[in-house]
Amino acid sequence: MQTKPFGKHPEGQRLARIEQSVHYKAGKFVNHLPTEVQTSDKPLWKIWYDFLFQQIDHLTPNRPLPVVKTDLQQLSREKNFIVWFGHSSYLIQLDGKRFLVDPVLVSGSPLSFANKMFQGTNLYQPQDMPDFDYLVITHDHWDHLDYEAVIQLKNKMKEKVITSLGVGAHLEYWGYPAERIIEMDWNEKTELENHFKITALPARHFSGRGVVRNKTLWSSFMLEVPGETIYLGGDSGYDPIYQEIGQRFNISLALMENGQYNKDWANIHIQPEQLTLAVKALRPKRLMTVHNAKFALARHDWRAPLEQIYRNAQKENFNLFTPKIGDVFYFSEQGEADSPNFREPWWQSVE
Repeated sequence: MQTKPFGKHPEGQRLARIEQSVHYKAGKFVNHLPTEVQTSDKPLWKIWYDFLFQQIDHLTPNRPLPVVKTDLQQLSREKNFIVWFGHSSYLIQLDGKRFLVDPVLVSGSPLSFANKMFQGTNLYQPQDMPDFDYLVITHDHWDHLDYEAVIQLKNKMKEKVITSLGVGAHLEYWGYPAERIIEMDWNEKTELENHFKITALPARHFSGRGVVRNKTLWSSFMLEVPGETIYLGGDSGYDPIYQEIGQRFNISLALMENGQYNKDWANIHIQPEQLTLAVKALRPKRLMTVHNAKFALARHDWRAPLEQIYRNAQKENFNLFTPKIGDVFYFSEQGEADSPNFREPWWQSVE
C-alpha cells in the first residue's frame, strides 16, 4: 500500500482546507445521514465468502459485448454528445468543451487478477482518447480513479481537473500541477469559462484506496450551460438528496449509477427499486445509467441493472437511452437522439 498507485492522503494546506468543511468530522468525511457501509448482520467473513465463492448465473457475459469502436480523434466539436466506455467512464462534449469523467481504461483494481474487465470492454485505452478540456473525478475508489489511465492521459488534458475535496492529493502526487486541480466541497459552484458552471453536490457513499477510509470526499456534479443541465450522479446510495437536487435544477440529462448493488452494502450503492424513486425525484428530460457492463463488483446477473431500468422506464415513462459502449449519442439533436439505436435492449442478445 506504499506504492504510488495507492496515492497519498491530504496534508498541509489541503488538509487545513478540508478541516474547515462541515462535512469533515473527527478526522474523516461523513454523509448527511448515518451510513454504515455494511448493512447486513452477517459476519464479515461470511460476506467475503459469499462475494468470492457464491455461484451466480450470468455473473459475467459468456462472450464479448457488442462494443462500437469509434475514432474519437475525428469527432467534430460542433455537436453535443456522450460516449460511454462502460462502468462509470464517459466522454461528454458540451458546447465544444470536452469533459472526461472517471476514465477507468486500464485497471479497476490494485490487484491484477481482480475486477477483470468483461470481454470486449477494454477496447478503449488512454491512447484512444482525444484531447479533452476537463478531467472529472467523482471520488478516489479504484473503479473511478485509474492510476495508469490518469498518468497516460495527463498530456491530453488542456484545462483542469475537477474533483472532490482531498482527491487532488493523489493527482498532485502523480504529477498533476496543483494549480490545475479544482477541488470542491458539496454545494460549491465553480465558473469554468464563459458560460460553463459546475456544482459539486452530495452523494451517499465513502472513499479510500486502501484500508483507511473517508480522508477524501465523494460527490455528484451538475454541469450547466445555457440549454443543458447534466447531472453526473457518481456513486451513491438512496438519499433525500435526490428530491432536493430535482427541485433545485432543471435537469436535461441524468447519468445515474445502476449496478454493483448488494443488500450487504445497501446504503452506499443504490438498489434497483430505489433507482426508480431517485429518477422520479430528479425529473430529468433524458436518462442514461452507468456503473454496469464492465466489471462484476457485486453478485448479480450482469444484465440485471440494464434490464430492470429498461422495464421500469417503460412503466414510468422515463425517457431512457441505452447506447452501447462506444456509441456516439448526440443527446442535444432531436433527430439523432430519437433514433431507436439508442433505445434498444442490446444486452438481451448476450447471455
